[in-house]
Amino acid sequence: MIKYGAIVEARMGSSRLPGKIVLKINNIPTIILLVDRLKQIRNINKVIIATTINEKDDFLCSLLKKNKIPFFRGSENNVLERVLKTAKNFNIKNIIQITGDCPLIDPKIVSQVVSIHKNNNFDFVSNSTIRTYPDGMDVCVFSTSNLLKSYKLTKNKFDLEHVTLFMKRKKKIFSQCNIMAPEQLHFPKLGLTLDELKDFQIISIIFKKFWKNRKNFSCEDIVEFLNKNPKIKKINFNIKRNQIPLKI
Repeated sequence: MIKYGAIVEARMGSSRLPGKIVLKINNIPTIILLVDRLKQIRNINKVIIATTINEKDDFLCSLLKKNKIPFFRGSENNVLERVLKTAKNFNIKNIIQITGDCPLIDPKIVSQVVSIHKNNNFDFVSNSTIRTYPDGMDVCVFSTSNLLKSYKLTKNKFDLEHVTLFMKRKKKIFSQCNIMAPEQLHFPKLGLTLDELKDFQIISIIFKKFWKNRKNFSCEDIVEFLNKNPKIKKINFNIKRNQIPLKI
């Protein structure tokens, strides 16, 4: 059994920027850069991509095979089921949930969230139920058994599309901890996720800035760099992010 496994939801069919997860920075696809960063975390035992059975994702699966990255294919729209089946297929006890559009995810932040889940009795630990970190640093940790409980208790379309939405709403069922960003990282409106072309431009600049240390530069490094370079920071400032309501 894998005690803590990172499951990354990724697919080629983005509505705003199709194929974004295979866009290359210095000839390396962003999904590979994301996996490389997650592999630096000591308390993660395995990193797995949860993709879809859609033929559009055949290319992604070929890329993952070439790079020896494990993956599972499941439902395109029922993402909760896809992640659950991925966890069961790889015998994962606790899931670290990451989305494939977060190539800048900070290994230190992920490690902190995992440690809090590991050393406490919370059912659900996250840094995004109340957003204080920059968008693109989101991580949730929960057991496979609690995800199965969610799956059995909800048939709501939004819950099935957004894996942890049911758990976040049902605080009486799932005990929770939300980690708040320290003051120097408290920039909830800073967009570091890959949604549109302008995001790719700023993410490319950041990776190239820290290229020699691309696997483990921190969110703090990114924030400091962008604060010193306001013109770069403004590249994607006007992009509207999808806000998922906790109340349905």
